Formats: sequence, structure tokens, C-alpha cells
Amino acid sequence: MIRTALLVAAKDLRIEARSRVLLWQVVPFGVMALLLIGLAVGPSATTTRHLAPGLFYVVLVLVSLLMINRSQAVENSPGTKTSVTMLGLDQAGVFIGKALALLLELAMTSVVLLVGVVLFLHVPLHGALIASPSVLLTIATMSVAGTLYGAIAAGVDGPATLLPVLALPAFAPLLIAGERSFASAVIGGALAKWLLILILALIVYVAIGIILYGALEES
Repeated sequence: MIRTALLVAAKDLRIEARSRVLLWQVVPFGVMALLLIGLAVGPSATTTRHLAPGLFYVVLVLVSLLMINRSQAVENSPGTKTSVTMLGLDQAGVFIGKALALLLELAMTSVVLLVGVVLFLHVPLHGALIASPSVLLTIATMSVAGTLYGAIAAGVDGPATLLPVLALPAFAPLLIAGERSFASAVIGGALAKWLLILILALIVYVAIGIILYGALEES
């Protein structure tokens, strides 16, 4: 399973590196969205600092939906499913590999967005650094959940807007926990309980994905 996961993750990352969609489209979109939201909030440093964790995750979830759609589009390209079947790849490994590739892509995007939060939303640099582990844990959970819901959306005969309808309710608890943990790092507050929620959600989604991903891809 681990070998399959590494092969799938490397394949997805190579495709992304060659297309440069993340670099030239997704990341600029995230930065512009963060800047526009900051301008809409207003010039007050105190206000933007308090709103920054929530604004960061609003932008991050929009970026995540774009990347999940792209990740699933790669899997649905002509011949891919046939190749996976013929090679006899472990579907659990495919699931872990796609989630890992999505995690790395979101991690790179999150670094840029955290810099934007410091520059545009007046968040102290040390606060952003303290929040980084909770951000990593949140995007890891979102990557696993997004890979699972991407497969569900791809298996249903519906429009592309079906993914947000399915994923956003599932993302809501993750975003609340991520925002609260970020705010705790920046403003102060209880951090451990929110991290525990994210860890439990990550374990649950990994277990569900390993069990169900193969059936979803075959549907």
C-alpha cells in the first residue's frame, strides 16, 4: 500500500509540476482573494487581526475545492481507471497517494497564504508560526476528506458544482476547529481541544477512505 501511495503521489505531483496550474492559477487566485477580503474588512489592524483566522480558512477552502476538482479530473482522464485496474494497484494506496499529493499542494499554497495573512491582515509573524502546526493538521484532514468526497462527486452523474455541495458540510467542523486553533495561537485561548478534534477527524476520514475509496472509484 505504501509503495502504491508513493507512486500515485509522485504521478500527481509530476502532472502538477508540468502543468503549473497550482503556481500560475491557484496560488494567485488565493492571494488575490485574501487581499480583496482584507480590503473589504477595512484598514483597522485590530479588526483584521481578529478576523484573520476565519478569512484565511475561507480562502483556503476555496483553493481546496479547486485542487480537489483538479485531482479528481486527473484520475478521470481517459485510460487512467483502466490502467489502475490492469496494474492491480491497491485502491487504499491510490487513496492515500492522492491525499498525500493534495496535502503537499495545499501545504505549499498555505505557506503563501500565511505570508499574505501577515502582510495584509496584520497577524504577528510569531503567531502565524505558532499556528502553522494546526494549519498543517487541518489541511491534512481536508486533503483526506476532499479526496474521498471528490471520488463521491465523480461517481455521481451531476454538475461540477456537486463537489462543494457534498464537501462543504463535511469541511464545516474542520474549518471551525482550524479557525479556533489558529485564533488561539494568534490571540490566545485553549488550543489542545481543537487539535484533538482535528486528529480524531483525520483518523476517521483515513479509515473511511481506505475502506470505501475502491468501491467509489468502481461505481
